[in-house]
Amino acid sequence: MIGTLPQSERRDFSSVTYDEAMKRARGCVPVLRERAQAAEEARMLPRENEQLLHEAGLFRFHQPKRFGGMALGFEAIVDIVAELARGCPSTAWCVSNYAYHHWLVAYYDEQTQHEVWDANPDALIASSIALAAGRGRKVEGGFVVNGRWPFSSGVDNSEWDQLAVTIYGEDGRTAVDWRLCLVPKSDYLIHDTWYAMGMAATGSKDVEVKELFVPERRALPLARCRGGAEHPGAASNPGPLFRLPVVATSQLAIGPAAIGTAEGAYEIVQASFAKRTGTYTGAKVSEFQAVQSKLARARCLIDSARLLMRESALAFQACAERDEVPDLATKLRLRAHTAFAVGQAREAVETLWSFYGAAGLYTRDPMQRYFRDMQAMSQHFSFNFDITGAAYGLAALGGAYSNPVM
Repeated sequence: MIGTLPQSERRDFSSVTYDEAMKRARGCVPVLRERAQAAEEARMLPRENEQLLHEAGLFRFHQPKRFGGMALGFEAIVDIVAELARGCPSTAWCVSNYAYHHWLVAYYDEQTQHEVWDANPDALIASSIALAAGRGRKVEGGFVVNGRWPFSSGVDNSEWDQLAVTIYGEDGRTAVDWRLCLVPKSDYLIHDTWYAMGMAATGSKDVEVKELFVPERRALPLARCRGGAEHPGAASNPGPLFRLPVVATSQLAIGPAAIGTAEGAYEIVQASFAKRTGTYTGAKVSEFQAVQSKLARARCLIDSARLLMRESALAFQACAERDEVPDLATKLRLRAHTAFAVGQAREAVETLWSFYGAAGLYTRDPMQRYFRDMQAMSQHFSFNFDITGAAYGLAALGGAYSNPVM
């Protein structure tokens, strides 16, 4: 069962516009919402959802056009993923990962791009970006890699996995390189560890390899992916989308799911409270000023978070269109924006939950899933504002922030 669901036809989405892609995303929302409980019980992206998204092309909105992808502007990862998360946060999280990984394949050597997409342009690719989890050493023609990586979202549905690896020198202690190793499903072991209180349908299981040889062309050098055209795939993918910095933008691959999760929770509360009456008093809940004020606060938090995150994506895109690489302080500031926006989305859901009432305790009520999913996704280390905020603050105050892949 492991691997991408085979498709009966090869689809070309290169003519799909942003507006059309958003229309398709909106059309998926009611279906995803209806299937959300079943997805949670499956603990992975359901095959029905995978097929729906294959047909809509929504895994491929950042794939190069020459392979049949849409190659939409970078803001699409915010807008499309946030839209889908209104229906099922876990499914949207998987879509954001898969779409971002299609984008990343374009940074690899031309031969590797063809290896993946000539065989299957719909190939789904998981990842684990925990650089400390993987250890590698340089050998002739590539690297030998060992490690066990956590949180590889969507791995059950994937044909490949991108594993972050720190390469050590001959002493085995000194880090000399950092690679994102593209590994076929036949070469890694999946450990079924994903029994989680939220985001259950992401199937974010552990992945392990032992003494695995990874050829150079499938080991993306992250130090050459800090923005601009230094990466191995730049010559074959010269557009602005493929000049963005990889690590600096990585939060934007998954952060938008938080926006859609908050939006979905807001929609539930708004619809429910417009007609709800108090169980004990019979009074119209919509007439309580406290309810009105908290609903408005949640709305403002969501709107603010969406604008902040979307503007960050547009800022990265604008730099690439000018053929500029953002300086380190700008990269860190935009990363702090995303973490801050996720915090706002979380606060919005917590505000909504605070007055939703006892109905949210029932597992049949979708509000509890939005609440749990938001709590789970906001635990991702990328969204820890104490970390991202301190990094930007250090740079802003003239301190020496060091990250060789940023």
